[in-house]
Amino acid sequence: MPQLPESVHELSVGQLAARSGVAVSALHFYEAKGLISSRRTAGNQRRYARDTLRRVAFIRASQRVGIPLAAIHDALDRLPDGRTPTRGDWMRLSEAWRAELDDRIEQLRRLRDDLTDCIGCGCLSLGHCKLSNPHDHLGIGGAGALLLVPPRSTAPAGNTASTATITAEPQAAEEQCVPCPEGPVADCPDCEAGEPH
Repeated sequence: MPQLPESVHELSVGQLAARSGVAVSALHFYEAKGLISSRRTAGNQRRYARDTLRRVAFIRASQRVGIPLAAIHDALDRLPDGRTPTRGDWMRLSEAWRAELDDRIEQLRRLRDDLTDCIGCGCLSLGHCKLSNPHDHLGIGGAGALLLVPPRSTAPAGNTASTATITAEPQAAEEQCVPCPEGPVADCPDCEAGEPH
């Protein structure tokens, strides 16, 4: 689609879809969810204010980084009605998500860097798993890949068990190796060397 002339202040749903790169059906969905709004012409056609392009871009960018639509809706509800949001409005809105986005970035970094190593999921299928997580000792800390994604506390009230002792990064093998009550563990350098540990 060619650029929209500056004189165009309202867009049809087709123009909004073409310029934003979002399907018409998605725009209708966003409108049904209260994320964007339009006015109706005398012929019952939708017309969107030009600043809806920014809202749609914000929605799409937020979705791409994993922000749920409910959180996007709550954030957009804080923007002023009846005027184009200012740069300050958008800065306040994005600042509210900074910590969550930083957490997501850290999780993605760990996924990229650590997925080929033991992630504490309990499979014990990789040779290094038996060193980083012998006998699945991390399993007491909760479900899931505990070295990849730190667990959230789900202990019931009154339960003093804590997952805080689980480290987010595997330690060196000599620090992780524990006595092998069932006999030597394959791929454990200490077990293979017959050294106590």
